[in-house]
Amino acid sequence: MDHTLTLRRAKPADLAAVDRLLARSYPRLLKGDYKPSVLVTALPIISRARPELVASGRYFLAETDEGQVIGAGGWSMAAPGHGQDAPQTAHVRHVAVDPARLRQGVGSAVMSEIIVDALRHGIRWLDCMSTRTAIPFYDALGFRVLHEVDVPLAPGIIFPAVRMMRQIAP
Repeated sequence: MDHTLTLRRAKPADLAAVDRLLARSYPRLLKGDYKPSVLVTALPIISRARPELVASGRYFLAETDEGQVIGAGGWSMAAPGHGQDAPQTAHVRHVAVDPARLRQGVGSAVMSEIIVDALRHGIRWLDCMSTRTAIPFYDALGFRVLHEVDVPLAPGIIFPAVRMMRQIAP
């Protein structure tokens, strides 16, 4: 098993690889925390990478030596959906890890890259719409639960999430 991990900024050409990662990750990891009726409508939407995010220069990939994408995540200044932006606050976006590589430091490495990059841009706070499944992961990274939130994905499709925040700079 390959234990080498390379982190790099995503490029527009990585879109299909990110889609494959999300399609491997989300259905398997979320099934214990969400009803099938939620997943059947939400997974086709959340398991697709956002082209503008992948191309933003603020999205990162974790790869094996063979070039397989095993982790991804990024940040944006704009809140997901139609939320309000706050000064010096960035939004953690589409973080995922291959289910076969959980608890091997992949997600933490991606989040470390996100934090370092956000700090370079003067960000003080990271805001996150976490899945129920990822609450312990973000909690271990210093994020704190604010409240539950229903994220509108499309007309009539709501995804239950948990808003979490972390201060990264004083």
